[in-house]
Amino acid sequence: MPGPRDGRAGRSSAAVVTEAARATRRRDRRVGNRTPVIAARPVAGGQRGRAPGGRARATATRLCGVNGPVQLRVAMAQVDTRVGDLAGNAALVVEWTQEAAADGAHLVVFPEMTLTGYPAEDLVLRESFARASEQALTDLAGTLEREGLGGVAVVVGYLAHTEGPGPAAVDTPPGSDESVDDERPGDANPRRGQPRNAAAVLHAGRVVGRYAKRHLPNYGVFDEARYFVPGSELQVVRVHGVDVALTICEDLWVEGGPCGVAGQAGVDLVVSPNASPYERAKDDLRLPLVRRRAAEANAPIVYCNQVGGQDELVFDGDSLAVSADGELLARAPQFVEHLLCVDLTLDPARVPQRREGRIGPMTVTRTVLSEEPVAFQPRPGHVADPLSDCEEVWRALVLGLRDFIDKNGFPSVVFGLSGGIDSALVAALSVDAVGADRVHAVALPSRWSSDHSLADAEDSARRLGLHFSTVPIAPMVDAFESQVELSGTAAENLQARIRGTLLMGLSNQHGHLLLATSNKSEVAVGYSTLYGDAAGGFAPIKDVPKTLVWELSRWRNAYARDRGETEPIPQNSIDKPPSAELAPGQKDSDSLPSYEELDSVIADYVDRDLGMAELLERGHDPEVVARVLRLVDVAEFKRRQSAPGTKISLKAFGRDRRLPITNRWRESLPSVREGAQA
Repeated sequence: MPGPRDGRAGRSSAAVVTEAARATRRRDRRVGNRTPVIAARPVAGGQRGRAPGGRARATATRLCGVNGPVQLRVAMAQVDTRVGDLAGNAALVVEWTQEAAADGAHLVVFPEMTLTGYPAEDLVLRESFARASEQALTDLAGTLEREGLGGVAVVVGYLAHTEGPGPAAVDTPPGSDESVDDERPGDANPRRGQPRNAAAVLHAGRVVGRYAKRHLPNYGVFDEARYFVPGSELQVVRVHGVDVALTICEDLWVEGGPCGVAGQAGVDLVVSPNASPYERAKDDLRLPLVRRRAAEANAPIVYCNQVGGQDELVFDGDSLAVSADGELLARAPQFVEHLLCVDLTLDPARVPQRREGRIGPMTVTRTVLSEEPVAFQPRPGHVADPLSDCEEVWRALVLGLRDFIDKNGFPSVVFGLSGGIDSALVAALSVDAVGADRVHAVALPSRWSSDHSLADAEDSARRLGLHFSTVPIAPMVDAFESQVELSGTAAENLQARIRGTLLMGLSNQHGHLLLATSNKSEVAVGYSTLYGDAAGGFAPIKDVPKTLVWELSRWRNAYARDRGETEPIPQNSIDKPPSAELAPGQKDSDSLPSYEELDSVIADYVDRDLGMAELLERGHDPEVVARVLRLVDVAEFKRRQSAPGTKISLKAFGRDRRLPITNRWRESLPSVREGAQA
């Protein structure tokens, strides 16, 4: 992989210490710059006011015990967690808090649902898992205290669980038929409890503050309304005289949401744990978004995002901090674990009144951890260099593939190496992800395979140094055809299915993960063979259109060339016309429009959900549109059986795009639909 595989390498000296120093800290368990442990207590004058009838009302308090500017060093721990690994994720929190404390941090922020991993999907609905998450949080607070880290305030995402109506019932009107006790079994019962996507503040061995995500995304890859109950309290904790408000991820995407409440309440800082998955150019959206919310909150925002792969999703990190007026103070690199520290100097007098109680739809709760100000020589924040578009996509694909392999315990991967561009790209990605020694490629030539294809496959293997073997399939094809007479597409697909069977056999025999090498263009129109080249446990380029396959291949070769390294992808694989080589002289262009036309229509129809009329308005050829839409629509049954693959686009096949297999709807011109209805 271009760049360090250990994501913690390459960090600025201002934010981290050396590996040797880390090792010393782990042995000695010493933490520098600790402040005295102050027990959590309500803010002065801050017993929550109650209006008649028990409703919380807004009250005002003033900052006590601080005159002049106050300082705070905040660390964002951009870590790679594992879903369901409560113990492992808790250990990660301890390790990174040790690093942050040694670097002088007073507040450490971890990503959304760090303890459980994100997304935990239907694990959230399992009561045993939810209760284990609560227990893990309590245990973690005690562990941090025992490790000498109790004086550091730590914000950790976790799965909260309380009694009461669950997500499906929480908004049921009182007195309606649905508000009675529900006897549906298992997870179908909406009254099994209230799971919440939450963040906790750990300090002095205790859980001293909790915040439940207010706005639950329910679009694209997100199903949070299925799982969680929204929160209604804004938690504010005071750390060394700095009032810190908690929000979580989607809360930032809503104007007038928790950041607006924080602005009305009066706070010095907003922190936002996130699990924001990557898609192309999303990093260009984050900074403007955070700037808007900082202006709304009238406070700096610290945005800590998760990094790492989780099934189809990959999280790119890109944690950042901005001032109240929108200045970028610090920004972490993408696709690597990273500890990013930012030094803040804040003037509490800028917020003369601090309200609590009911503000709009939320109730503001304040807790004091420490009033004592700290003083230190501030350091300039580190701002990582941005990646080019191709490098960003490449690193996303590499990280998504690596984490799927390693987190699922596969020792190695195997795939068919045909000499074509798709398998050559998958080969290069695999070697960058896990190293050549864990990558096994097999050439499976048939009677229709060209000499140059086998030569290109061998060349690719040599360039990458991976394990390579050749297994001719012609004798096996002959054996099948001697028993069953097949012709046309059925005979062509037989070759692909024999290859798939052989590769699955090698996967079973040696424990390899079989990689499918189909790209998004092929997946979209069904240009693959079920139980043949579509077979596999993971499809690294499933969301990569063919035109981007070529672009990435050229970029990766240029990247190597600029560094004096061997170009990993044969130029002939890039240049030659693509072909499945299942019949004499076969080319992809015999069955499909040009990939430039195809990918343009797919981007509009699949990614942007445009209908026929809108597609034609955008200038697409009507015949090409009609042809492509039919191919996409009838291939749904194939896509339901395809392997998962890393999402990089606005809308990926799989959890991002959910259409019925049995479906009579077809796009047509408006005049055609109107005539049919008439």
